[in-house]
Amino acid sequence: MKKRIAIVDLGGQYCHLIGRRLRDFSVTAEIYGPDVSPKELAMHAGIILSGGPSSVYEAGAPKVQPAILELKRPILGICYGHQLLAQMLGARVEKGSGEYGPTKLSVSAEDRLFADLPKEQLVWMSHGDTVSQLPAQLIPLASTEQCPNAAFADPANGFYGVQFHPEVVQTEYGRDILGRFVSSICGLEIRSDGKDRVQKLLESIRTRVGNKSVFFLVSGGVDSTVAFVLCSKALPKERILGLYVDTGLMRKGEKEDLVVNLASIGLVDRLRIKDETQLFLDKLKGVVDPEEKRRIIGGLFVDAQSRTMAEYGIDEGQWLLGQGTIYPDTIESGGASGRAAVIKTHHNRSPEILALLEKGLVIEPLAEFYKDEVRELGRLLGLQPKLTNRWPFPGPGLAIRCLCTRNPEKATRLEKPLEALMESSDCEGVVIPIKSVGVQGDSRTYKHVVALRHRQQHLDYEMLQSLSTKLCNVHTTTNRVIALITGPATGLMDVFVKPATLTEERLEMLREADFIVRRRMEQAKLAEKVWQFPVVLAPISFRAGEAIILRPVNSEDGMTAGFARLPTDLVHEMADEIISLGKGKIDAVFLDVTSKPPATIEWE
Repeated sequence: MKKRIAIVDLGGQYCHLIGRRLRDFSVTAEIYGPDVSPKELAMHAGIILSGGPSSVYEAGAPKVQPAILELKRPILGICYGHQLLAQMLGARVEKGSGEYGPTKLSVSAEDRLFADLPKEQLVWMSHGDTVSQLPAQLIPLASTEQCPNAAFADPANGFYGVQFHPEVVQTEYGRDILGRFVSSICGLEIRSDGKDRVQKLLESIRTRVGNKSVFFLVSGGVDSTVAFVLCSKALPKERILGLYVDTGLMRKGEKEDLVVNLASIGLVDRLRIKDETQLFLDKLKGVVDPEEKRRIIGGLFVDAQSRTMAEYGIDEGQWLLGQGTIYPDTIESGGASGRAAVIKTHHNRSPEILALLEKGLVIEPLAEFYKDEVRELGRLLGLQPKLTNRWPFPGPGLAIRCLCTRNPEKATRLEKPLEALMESSDCEGVVIPIKSVGVQGDSRTYKHVVALRHRQQHLDYEMLQSLSTKLCNVHTTTNRVIALITGPATGLMDVFVKPATLTEERLEMLREADFIVRRRMEQAKLAEKVWQFPVVLAPISFRAGEAIILRPVNSEDGMTAGFARLPTDLVHEMADEIISLGKGKIDAVFLDVTSKPPATIEWE
């Protein structure tokens, strides 16, 4: 066991991701709750304390037993874990101004954790509290503009803390930092050679299914298709059946693409298609709250599955429900342990699905994997690059990209210090009274959006990144920033939000805008250069129309992301074509310039 690393889950969105990064080194990790005994932790070569949404100075915040400090085992604290470890060692932790997204780190002392790494590097932050004062025995290793103790060390005991997240890909040298902790500090051998996981997965599926069969909910996306194909390779063909529920909420050509993909691998005869468009639209009529949309859609999927099984005479006692759930779906829905904050409830984690999981009636072959790992599995299974490289698309479909609201409201001015920031950047900025989901300090936020307009209609990506980060860090009611690409010549103070619900007309308008974006990206041969590209319809109006918001992002696993820097002429061409969709129906196009965190990739 001493060849393993123990990870203590303190409620962080990225806790499981730490284990995944160690898996890249061929190092095994075990995840425990905060109540784990020191005796259990002593069986490991080192301990990592994860991030979390709590504040260490608040009653009820997760703690670990102080005796872990006496184990003579190296400990690395990350984000909340950094603050908790510092506090246990006598440091002061206080509420800070907050840092979310890419941040410049200045390394002042190398020690083993930062050995041979640059003195200036980019790290990923997501915290509201800060370690404000260190006791004498702790050595400060690094700082940021707003965080004086962004890393510390007690080299004699092997205790280290980092306020940033080394486990996410946006931290430039995060892999190196984790590697140094595991090897130089914990003394484990690390290897980067990957193992073929397909055979192990097939064996796991056969063991889990036993003599039963699998009835799969297939959406046409990467996750559900890879999971469906895995099950088809693990089981005799007659013991697997796929159901595609046409909800009326899918992208243009989605169903047709799925049929072609499954036909290419000989599985189209195991697919059934059920048109439930009217049912879904009827049940979603008048629904505004995004979480309620997700709950309704999740429940309707299960209802469709049950009715279809009855229609085909399938005995529920002999069949399992198959899903393409991946780990980010689970963690954003509250996590398998229940310690993580709920960011948004994914349709495959609805109450109905959770009840089936409790009964052991669900199989999810990819539940421990991240998107990039699923893509690699798809390649190993022989799936076409067009499928494995396609943009992720949420199960609830366009329903959560078609924003709804009941109350009309007007845009408001930014706070005075931020207005000065706008002036220095030659920008106008306002608060749009429409909310989007975000993740800040490992907690869910549901906050207003700031809209920017450069007076020269200029897209300076570096400036927009800087403004976005500063606005979300300083403006406490904001978690997302959008920049106007094209719209009327009037100022942003003329913008208002108008009442809107989910209608066939709005869905069709969004579907066409999404199709324009995909077609333009494919023509420019840039589709595979972007990890995901949500297109959002929002009831943000200058006159009588609405706004389309473009959200191109780059990521590796979906847990963190940065907005993609597309050629500006291409962005303007997309916007101009979208504006021409219908006279007066779309009167503005914006570009989302926010990282994750503080925003999520999807708006709802």
